[in-house]
Amino acid sequence: MNQWQGKICIFLMAGIFILGTVFSVYAEAINGHDPNRSLKPEYAEHFSVDYYEEGYKLLSISDGQKFLLVPENLPVPEDLPDDIIPLKKPVRDIYLAATAVMCLFDALDGLDAIRLSGTKESGWYIEGAKQAMNEGKIIYAGKYSEPDYELMLAANCSLAIESQMITHTPEVKEKLEELGIPVLTDMSSSEPHPLGRTEWIRFYGALLDKEDLSEELFAEECNYLRQASANGSTGKTAAFFHISSSGLVVVRKSGDYVSKMIELAGGKYVFDNIGDPEKSTSTVTIDMESFFSAAKEADVIIYNSTIAGEVSSLAELAAKNELLKEFKAFKNGDVWCTNQNLYQDTTHIGQMIQSLGIIFSDGSENLETLPYFYRLK
Repeated sequence: MNQWQGKICIFLMAGIFILGTVFSVYAEAINGHDPNRSLKPEYAEHFSVDYYEEGYKLLSISDGQKFLLVPENLPVPEDLPDDIIPLKKPVRDIYLAATAVMCLFDALDGLDAIRLSGTKESGWYIEGAKQAMNEGKIIYAGKYSEPDYELMLAANCSLAIESQMITHTPEVKEKLEELGIPVLTDMSSSEPHPLGRTEWIRFYGALLDKEDLSEELFAEECNYLRQASANGSTGKTAAFFHISSSGLVVVRKSGDYVSKMIELAGGKYVFDNIGDPEKSTSTVTIDMESFFSAAKEADVIIYNSTIAGEVSSLAELAAKNELLKEFKAFKNGDVWCTNQNLYQDTTHIGQMIQSLGIIFSDGSENLETLPYFYRLK
């Protein structure tokens, strides 16, 4: 070995030592050392994001899930704890079974990261998702409980994003992980504050390296909320419901995010104490007589179209049950219907609350349509 070869060898060995030390430090940092900075959610309680040097990010979810985003040109840190799942950036070829997340990817201009959907094209009310599936950019790969494993492997699926429904089919999660496909269970639906659901756009912004856009979009929704809450309580009472095919009335339970949206908009939900707060179900089914007793004097009634389908007129709604004609809101023309994209578009919950605030205001008499709602006539 000549003099120059020796120097090069020493240089390379030193580089390898330094590189190994750096990645060992990353592993230790993730094990409790302080990151360079952290994302502190304003309303959400179920996620956090920690940022480390060189572009490493640790995405944590309150149920114990942890994902380390690893820059494309850098290796996974040595001695990474077993409870942290490494994901190489950019994260692509995602299987998305959590319907509430699609709108967040769409708003972030991140649909190109999704290759597989757990919902068919006909089930989407998000135009971007429908178009992507129509063009074959996103393909149906089976619902969350029966995914097409062969298709997922053929598509080189790098991540499955599931809703909390996956807990009902643990064997599916186990099979995906057995095949080497990490599973991320989205917990946005567990957020106690309505805008906490929207704030998950910051989580997915970090996943997609689109933090600037996610901050801008979230700030817009916070502004809508501030506008809606500025005037305080309007004193208006409201009922939110739909009628099932069997003729029973399905209402949101007290304290769920829809009833909280009503309260944040200055209204008062007519049901003070309905539904078991210990159960995860968000709706309660009652008979029409019980609904009439609680909601007949409500200032506003809002028909939920997302399950039973949109209705076009008061007559069509009354055809579901003639007793609705006796409601104060029906007589006064304060009956509204939701658009069918209400639940799929969690990106704009602040705007939904603002629309509710306008519905409850004294200046809404001449309005017929608002974002996510329209008046029945």
